[in-house]
Amino acid sequence: MHDEASAVFSHIARNDHEQVIFCQDAASGLKAIIAIHDTTLGPALGGCRMYPYASEDEALHDVLRLSRGMTYKSAVAGLNLGGGKAVIIGNPKTDKKETLWRALGRFIAGLGGRYVTAEDSGSNLADMETVRLETRHVVGVSRALGGSGDPSPVTALGVFSGMRAAIEEGLGHNNFAGLKVAVQGCGAVGYHLVGHLVRAGAHVIATDKDQDVLARVAADFPVEVTAPEKILQTPCDVLAPCAMGGILNSQTIDQLRCRVVAGAANNQLGHEQEDGRRLAERGITYAPDFVINAGGIINVASELEGYYNPERALAQAQGIHSTLRTVFAHAKEHNILSFAAANELARKRLNAINSSRRIFRPAS
Repeated sequence: MHDEASAVFSHIARNDHEQVIFCQDAASGLKAIIAIHDTTLGPALGGCRMYPYASEDEALHDVLRLSRGMTYKSAVAGLNLGGGKAVIIGNPKTDKKETLWRALGRFIAGLGGRYVTAEDSGSNLADMETVRLETRHVVGVSRALGGSGDPSPVTALGVFSGMRAAIEEGLGHNNFAGLKVAVQGCGAVGYHLVGHLVRAGAHVIATDKDQDVLARVAADFPVEVTAPEKILQTPCDVLAPCAMGGILNSQTIDQLRCRVVAGAANNQLGHEQEDGRRLAERGITYAPDFVINAGGIINVASELEGYYNPERALAQAQGIHSTLRTVFAHAKEHNILSFAAANELARKRLNAINSSRRIFRPAS
């Protein structure tokens, strides 16, 4: 037992997390992990992912990576939020129940506002409204309850805007007319992204493991459909990963037949430094995922300000184009890769705010 505890603490320390909470409720079947990475800028905000992880170790690894990404995402986006994430070990198609989400809500309430949850892969607006029955520390609820509703349209707009910066950088194009874009994953965000791309004149090649999802996007838009196992080898100008993370790794990068990678998925690089370098060696421009997919957190963050302003959220999401231009410029200036440039810009803001904390602030 001592060795197991030491291994967990070592894992957490390597990722520099403030707090990791393991949650279990036998009555509802809840097995969840909440990770709070950094609260320098504000409360840790990050969605709750429900997924049938093969092991608890895999779930821990995922939540640590995801929560760290949320810290950097908020920092680069200019939000006054920290990074956190929750994962539930379970199948979202078969294991969901009201008691499970309410149990999670009680655990979140016990954190006193250090962590604020939202929807993510495997969870949805209805789930968040159930969590809200137990805690106010949840965003992404319906407009009827004063929330922002489904964040996927804003996330997709942000990805589309960021992709424009990526094709400017990697292809020298300022529009999508005639470009081939391969979209891996056509669920909530991918679906709306396909719409933006088609309207902008791109030729879209789409895939999804869920045949119903793929059928829907094919019925609604003039796209070329391909099998999930073929998407990475598809000749295209841009690959847009919009499903699970870790798809860019030592096995897959050599198969890519694109010039730009820019998509909505979190943690696209299996190993950040090694795989980021592999992409660069192949001449592939990479839009760091936590920069380009920040539209979702931008959307829900406005709820924490007391009211939701959709026009402001959309305008901020479109600003991801400018943010990515800054990242690419910083990479060129310092002769580093794009992911390293994004990390540096995030750390620069975190360090600046940390240094100002030496100033005494009396209790309000």
